[in-house]
Amino acid sequence: MNNIAVLIPCYNEEQTIEKVISDFKAELPTAKIYVYDNNSTDKTMEKAMNSGVIVCKETRQGKGNVIRRMFREIDADCYIMVDGDDTYPAKHAKDMVNLVLNEDIDMVIGDRLSTTYFNENSRAFHGFGNKLVRRLIVSFWKSSLGKDETINDIMSGYRAFSKRFVKLFPVMSSNFEIETEMTIHALDKRFLIKQVPIDYKDRPEGSISKLNTFSDGLSVLKTIALLFKEYKPLQFFGIISLILLVCSLILFIPVLIEYFSTHLVPRFPTLIVSVFLLLASLISFFSGLQLDVLISKSKKDYELKLIEFETNQKQNR
Repeated sequence: MNNIAVLIPCYNEEQTIEKVISDFKAELPTAKIYVYDNNSTDKTMEKAMNSGVIVCKETRQGKGNVIRRMFREIDADCYIMVDGDDTYPAKHAKDMVNLVLNEDIDMVIGDRLSTTYFNENSRAFHGFGNKLVRRLIVSFWKSSLGKDETINDIMSGYRAFSKRFVKLFPVMSSNFEIETEMTIHALDKRFLIKQVPIDYKDRPEGSISKLNTFSDGLSVLKTIALLFKEYKPLQFFGIISLILLVCSLILFIPVLIEYFSTHLVPRFPTLIVSVFLLLASLISFFSGLQLDVLISKSKKDYELKLIEFETNQKQNR
């Protein structure tokens, strides 16, 4: 029998945690449910323990830190990650597990944006932020799932994972940008991705979101920029190189025209700045080229790790 783990990272969710646990127990009766409390100041941990699930505590604040520890400590064939705020329905869990266990999908994303999210979510900027992040990632990583389908919900907290994805995913984010990092990593490493439309509902009255629209939104955008630099350095530094080159030409061309007219260069400072910008453009381009070679080697090494992981899994069965 396949080992299924339900992972619930929690911070001050005393109002909803019991219902989330009971719903997933009913939907996946053979699964082990893990609640990792992240320094809650209410009765979240107490209520989780009374529900008869495995409860742990992560003292480093931030959802990314919790997920990092969960992925490191928990061993299973299929992992379901869900928030403890009762916004994601458990009824979709079986379909998500089936895709991982029977169709060899590495990451299943619960897609809120194709169903009820914009009707249920009362925070307008959250919807705008989700759309912006999706457009950026689609542009940078060409997030096609086949048949002209693209990933809709980049920041969904309801996902299912294969064991190989979990055990070979280097968690670098510490907070709410973790979902964005997961998505980009899966796209870059060519993992199989599937999305399942889910019925999203807003938090119940009295339950407070821990997500700060602006500060956490900026963190997500910063994460996209950093990962774009790390995963696609040639494109990243190529853009910078192009900008510097254009600035250099804007300064240099008037000086050149003036030289052809008068055979004099009266604006030496402008000429010097344009030359330095040109040199910076060349340095940026060749830096991206060198880093791109290293990234290509890193991808080959990762593929070898995948092969080694699969071989070890078959030997242990």
